[in-house]
Amino acid sequence: MAGDDASTKKRLSSEERRAQIILAALAVFGAKGYVGTTTDDIARAAEVSQPYVVRLFGSKEQLFLAALDEALALLFAAFERGVASGDEAIEARMGHEYIGLLHVRGLHQTLSHAFLLGSHPVIGPRARDGFARVWEYLRGIGFEPEHAQEFLAQGMLLNTMIGLRLADGHGEDPRITEMFTACFPTEKATVLQLAPRVDEPW
Repeated sequence: MAGDDASTKKRLSSEERRAQIILAALAVFGAKGYVGTTTDDIARAAEVSQPYVVRLFGSKEQLFLAALDEALALLFAAFERGVASGDEAIEARMGHEYIGLLHVRGLHQTLSHAFLLGSHPVIGPRARDGFARVWEYLRGIGFEPEHAQEFLAQGMLLNTMIGLRLADGHGEDPRITEMFTACFPTEKATVLQLAPRVDEPW
């Protein structure tokens, strides 16, 4: 089996390897933040060499931008699926898709980290544009300003709960149990299943 795994790795194209590294970057940046992450951390998570990561992306900054772009692309694709499917209210459909993005480890946290880097001369403008694009998208599909505000607030609440790794406290801390029940009345089981735990590296 080890030989088969090695052979599979060798057959990956540079684009496939790039995608693999970006997924690892989302997980690691999500857990450790931009400042706390090194390209070596991401290389280990992606099971490639650190020089290979630098060769593909040039710098940690450029890798973070690539991870942010991927997170936003997946976010808008999820929104599109929500808009196009089901008979529920559009907010519920899109919210379901947003929660489903927990399958991509670190995506929500990476977005949160990006939105805290407004003073960074390179990341800040990209993060601001990404956040504004989300607002523009919501308004474009018919959300009134107050509905867009509420939807964004719910999304950032999920990001905060995931970033805090509150799922470990469900069933143990009545405050946290009540919070999950109130915030995710129909999606709680999915959130608890997919949310990262305190003892996980990412």
